[in-house]
Amino acid sequence: MNISPPPQDYEAAAAQDDRIDLRVWLRLLSCSNMIEAEIRRRLRREFGVTLPWFDALAQLDRETDGLTMSALSRRLMVTNGNATSLIDRLEREGHVERRTEPTDQRVQRVRLTRKGRNAFGRMHPAHRRWISELLADTKQADLTRLHSLLAMLKSSVAGALDETSIKLESRPT
Repeated sequence: MNISPPPQDYEAAAAQDDRIDLRVWLRLLSCSNMIEAEIRRRLRREFGVTLPWFDALAQLDRETDGLTMSALSRRLMVTNGNATSLIDRLEREGHVERRTEPTDQRVQRVRLTRKGRNAFGRMHPAHRRWISELLADTKQADLTRLHSLLAMLKSSVAGALDETSIKLESRPT
């Protein structure tokens, strides 16, 4: 397997005596960056598309009725402006279509076209295979355990964020 070197190894910045929470965060960041960089490279090489392009098609493929622009930007975790420019490009290429909602003319719903579904249908199996290749040296039982641990971590972070926002809202102005 020909895997590119990590774009930046954030973990190298952590000293062995740094707190474990910092080291865990840096390790997660390093792993995520390594996988993302390789997936970006393969999407460009094999299909001539960007990761955001693939992600948008993936989100729209899951919703036969399409998504509103706001819902799509939330799922992609980007601003409405970024989602709009991405959808503009996908629409120009014939992969998506936009329609105004009949009940609210301000709302646009985005759907995959047949061309978009076909393109995603070619990319999706390759993407799944690439992820499997990148994680192949990790036992399934370990992946299952890691998934469970990451769910707990995600819940912990969400709880901390909720507490932070409550504290910020209750500050006197």
